[in-house]
Amino acid sequence: MESSTRDVGDPPDLEAQSPKSPAPAHKASGDSTSNDITLRPAKRTRTAKEYQPKTRGRQWTPGQEPGIDPHHPSAAQIALKAICEITVVEFSQTDMKMIYLDNSTLEEYLAKPKDESVVCRWINVNGISWDVISAIGKAKRLHRLAIEDMINRKNRTKADWYTDHTYIVLPLQKLVHTHLPTNECSDSEDEKPPGVEVKPKKRGMMYNLRKMLGYGKHNKSREAQFVESDLDGSRDPVKRYDTGGSGTSELSGHIRTLQQYHGGPNKERTEFMEKYSALANKSLAVAVEQVSIFLSSDNTAVSFFEQSADDVETPIVSRLSSPETVLRRSSDASMIVQAIIDAIIDLAIPVATAYQDAVDELELNVLTEPSIGNTRPLYILTSEVSQFRSNIYPIINLVNALRDHKSEPTVPKHDSDGNIAKLGASDVRISILTRTYLADVEDHCTLIVENVDQMRRAADNMIDLIFNTIGKKSLHNRMGSPTNAIIGAYQNESMKQLTLVTILFLPMSFLTGYFGMNFVYFDGVHNNSDVFFWEIAIPLVCVVLIWLMRDPVQRWMRKTKQRRGIKMSRKARIEKEKSM
Repeated sequence: MESSTRDVGDPPDLEAQSPKSPAPAHKASGDSTSNDITLRPAKRTRTAKEYQPKTRGRQWTPGQEPGIDPHHPSAAQIALKAICEITVVEFSQTDMKMIYLDNSTLEEYLAKPKDESVVCRWINVNGISWDVISAIGKAKRLHRLAIEDMINRKNRTKADWYTDHTYIVLPLQKLVHTHLPTNECSDSEDEKPPGVEVKPKKRGMMYNLRKMLGYGKHNKSREAQFVESDLDGSRDPVKRYDTGGSGTSELSGHIRTLQQYHGGPNKERTEFMEKYSALANKSLAVAVEQVSIFLSSDNTAVSFFEQSADDVETPIVSRLSSPETVLRRSSDASMIVQAIIDAIIDLAIPVATAYQDAVDELELNVLTEPSIGNTRPLYILTSEVSQFRSNIYPIINLVNALRDHKSEPTVPKHDSDGNIAKLGASDVRISILTRTYLADVEDHCTLIVENVDQMRRAADNMIDLIFNTIGKKSLHNRMGSPTNAIIGAYQNESMKQLTLVTILFLPMSFLTGYFGMNFVYFDGVHNNSDVFFWEIAIPLVCVVLIWLMRDPVQRWMRKTKQRRGIKMSRKARIEKEKSM
């Protein structure tokens, strides 16, 4: 029977039960002495199991117990191991101390009591490893659902409020280089035998002709980047990215790109989108990782990064080192959380700038030389920009949730022994100062989202301009769908090629008919060989081509002059920026 101290309508507090003393199991029907449950034999079903979400450290099964309890013996089976870099910052208005830990020394540090002079504490973890998560989870009594969300590779941006702590999760996006370091790229030059002169590779006549006519200029850097990657994969940045699924990893520099973060099980599609990314011709990519933050009621902040902790930790520690900064004088853990979110947003600003530069380059290409080939990079650019926006926009809702949170007085509930079993509300406090500075973070997010929306509209307008330029102005509206418009555009390109071939062979057809007339005696045929035909045909073909193609040639020369001027201006601007 239940004790009289519990209210009749209160449900039992299942989360407060210890895993070592579970509730008694129901007895099997017809058996008054056994506590075992007789299960029905499993039957064969048609349930497909090929497509399952990938989780770190353990296998996913439908209907499993939600959450992960670090105290439970089954948690020891989680295969998630990494070498973590842990930084602990303890500070107050008058003092600051930094402690560097690793996987082996963290548990001993957490067992020590907190110094009375320490007002605020920040534990920053670089790497995802179960031994570190378990140690912090036991010491800070983290909720089992929050621990499960932290182990998952992808979660929605949110803030979950628990009794004595808050769990915040959001994506970090930053711009990274995909090319190899300079010392690795120069290994081939250092390893050449002494006294051997390496001659540059000679280009053929067709290469020089295509270069003169301007073909392949848009993909020149991209072809140089991937020309050798198809042979050995040594220069392919796609093969140097972490595609996920492994439970054991180290801080080896592997990243998840934007396409991999949002992509599905089709890796061929992901590799194709990465290879022809809008930033690939600049040897750049967007790295995405999940960041988990815990804000405790004891004025402690705990943050978990997959590998980018240094990008956020360095500027925050620099601010904490100065006693005059607001972050140091506040000695508030919620301000640490605000600083982390603000740094994550600041890392996304160069990504938006890089995409804006890519949009500007494509716009110049479309305005100077519209081609149906520009539609593919525009589509890929729109896809990447949309994915980038889907990671930024939910942070606005997260910031608003933190600003609107009001700490409520906790109402204790007692178990059958009279001990406090569960608190009725969260006592985590978001200070007024933090709410003020979170408004600035919201402004930055809104500005990025507005710029991204402008890029998407510009890309759509460029696609419409391409179709209206290379085809009829009513091609898209008349044919009803973008697919039919693309087919019509390709048909127009085919007609241009056929027209060019017709113009080329028209003079020779005339000469063939003239010399093939059935005269009794023809001096031009009987007194000369077939060379005489070509002596007349070649000059005539050149004259006809120049006369009929004079307008396209003039347009090509104007476009070439414009593109050359744009290229020289861009080169001068880049050199000026590097010299500054």
